[in-house]
Amino acid sequence: MTDLNQVHGVAGLKKYDVKTMNIVFMIYCLVAAGAFGIEEMIPASGPGVTLIMLMVFPFIWAWPISSMVAEMGAILPSEGGVYVWVKEAFGEFWGFQAGWWNTVSIYITNGIYVALVVGYLRNFVEMSDAMGFTVKILMIVIFTIINLLGIREVGWVSTFLSICILIGFSVVAIVGFVNWNQNPFDPVVAEELTTFEAIGGSIAICIWMYCGYECISNMAGEVENPQVIPKGLIIAMPLIALTYVLPTMAGLASVGSWEDWATTGEGTVGYSDVLTQFMGPAWGVGFLVIAIISQCAIFNTYLASGSRGFFVLADDHLCPKFLVKVSKGRGVPYVGILSLAFVTMLLAQYDFATLVMAEVVFILALYIILPLAVIKYRKVMPVEKRGGVFVIPGGNPGLYFCCGIVVLISVVALMINGTDYFLIGLVGIGTGPIAYLFFKWGYGGLYKSDPKAFPINPKTKLAVGDVLRFAFYFLISGVVGLIGKFFLTWFEGEWGEEYYLEVNESGLFSDFYAMLDYLQIGSIIAIVIGVILYIIGKKTDNTTDRLADSTQ
Repeated sequence: MTDLNQVHGVAGLKKYDVKTMNIVFMIYCLVAAGAFGIEEMIPASGPGVTLIMLMVFPFIWAWPISSMVAEMGAILPSEGGVYVWVKEAFGEFWGFQAGWWNTVSIYITNGIYVALVVGYLRNFVEMSDAMGFTVKILMIVIFTIINLLGIREVGWVSTFLSICILIGFSVVAIVGFVNWNQNPFDPVVAEELTTFEAIGGSIAICIWMYCGYECISNMAGEVENPQVIPKGLIIAMPLIALTYVLPTMAGLASVGSWEDWATTGEGTVGYSDVLTQFMGPAWGVGFLVIAIISQCAIFNTYLASGSRGFFVLADDHLCPKFLVKVSKGRGVPYVGILSLAFVTMLLAQYDFATLVMAEVVFILALYIILPLAVIKYRKVMPVEKRGGVFVIPGGNPGLYFCCGIVVLISVVALMINGTDYFLIGLVGIGTGPIAYLFFKWGYGGLYKSDPKAFPINPKTKLAVGDVLRFAFYFLISGVVGLIGKFFLTWFEGEWGEEYYLEVNESGLFSDFYAMLDYLQIGSIIAIVIGVILYIIGKKTDNTTDRLADSTQ
């Protein structure tokens, strides 16, 4: 384990006096920024299941995750957040994987929010492709400038945008409840679905709606008093849950038409219809402005959070060194911000549904390794040595409940999210070890900062033990893949062939059984590679240990 004082910040970063209120609203924007997206859950699962999941997930998902982030953020308030926590718990290789998963997922999806703004604007005015492109560029430039000013400015903009969003959804909830005319829970389960199928149909969306709490920790090294982050997490969590549950229940109780709810499309129903139906068309148009504000708020905060990912990896010599540059006056990692803005500009022009498939698994993988790091670090630094900072309440039972339930839900979601998502996701997260290999060889990693504390194997030029870590990665991936293959054959076997052919037509993911074959073959290859690397790793690391002993 490294000295904790070495990981609290990065040289050159400027610390800002960020208030708890700003942190609350930054978290609100990172996780929610309104209830947009829940519309897709309702017809997929049924109104009752949707509302029940929205009310249950704060306790079995959002609270455990926010508590874990608060606990680790209280004792390791470091720029880079989860990357640093996993690195301190399990070493350089696994820390890099966590940092890679977290950062790449943001780089992949940040363009969605820009594209959605243009989509919403087209409800007001006709826009050519050139005009739409101009709007996207303008949005990216505006929020890039805000981010270049510093985290304090990001926080104040997030606060203003969040208040607008909360006012909009509060009006929807009030109008909906005043015009309550039907049971919002009826039917509980969508027709022709079992309860299990109903949950499986929208669990990924529900997880998506309640994820993102860990992203605030990426900027902890720039907060003058990082203990405001745990406070902000505890306040933001129930605020987000209420933003989801109350407007959704009010909308279903007043407008109904649960089969027609969706985020886009002609004849679809959404939150704006509550205002249109009971207050007039102008109110519905006004709510579309809230939808645009929501996407701007998310983009603003994710530009801040995502730009710190490669920045901290570069500071540990695991990415190109130019990424660690900060502006002289404001101490902002401007290269990271500009690089994320540039990638967003490129990806916002394309339909990248396939990339989003991989992104879901990136997040789930992160939520499996984070609880393991929290448990490990509770042993490294017992509660009684922490000086009264926030810890997950309930002692060890509370700790194991929070960590265990998150891992369980992540594994279940990984399995029932769909064969195409599962297959692409496993390939996507497999880029992590490949990237680590090239960056470790190219830039040296932690060995370059402290050769004695982080020795390398002279034969592999990797950290001592890395070959075994690669072996475990391939073995775990192979086993997970085989389990997924057998589970998905059972879970989707009755309808998978027809469903994927219909959804993807003649695309790569149209043949259900071919995907299962790819999954099985890939899993077996991964296990074989893992076994070979394990044998090589045991031999090379033992030789390295003997050489080290002989030189002492």
